[in-house]
Amino acid sequence: MSATLESRFPAARKVAVGAVVVALVLGGLVVAARPGPATKAVPGVEAAPRIEAAPQVSRILAAKESNFDFGTVSMAAGKVTHRYWIKNTGGSPITIRKLYTSCMCTTAALVKANRKYDPYGMPGHGFMPTINASMAPNEAAMVEVVFDPAAHGPAGIGRIDRFVTLQTDREPPLELAFTALVTP
Repeated sequence: MSATLESRFPAARKVAVGAVVVALVLGGLVVAARPGPATKAVPGVEAAPRIEAAPQVSRILAAKESNFDFGTVSMAAGKVTHRYWIKNTGGSPITIRKLYTSCMCTTAALVKANRKYDPYGMPGHGFMPTINASMAPNEAAMVEVVFDPAAHGPAGIGRIDRFVTLQTDREPPLELAFTALVTP
């Protein structure tokens, strides 16, 4: 019986069939592991509106805007930048102690009176120095945020939410947020 089975299915054919099966299985795994689009548009159906955080009340260090949407950002196009304006609305100086981001894909730098403090990143990934930048009453400054959409590679495709945090000596941290839809 083994002679009959061997003659019906030669070894070369068994190897070829096995290779095809393995290729199909691997191809299926690759297709299944690919990230899909973050959202799918359905004709005639409007997307649900994004709910924004409640406005921050009576802050000494205040931001002109605390949320920004980059819209669609391509990994291939490179880094994008946004500048948030902040102001000391109090009657006495306030000190910005620390500035940090929620992800390694983002850096933030404080720009005040023609001085740019080094860009800072995510805590826990290197030394996180204190800034100790004093702001006089009614003084304004800028927080320059740079987002690198390619930082996470192909796994980073889709909607993202990131934060930049400023810690002061007098009140809870000020959080500046941004969103983007990352595409290849």
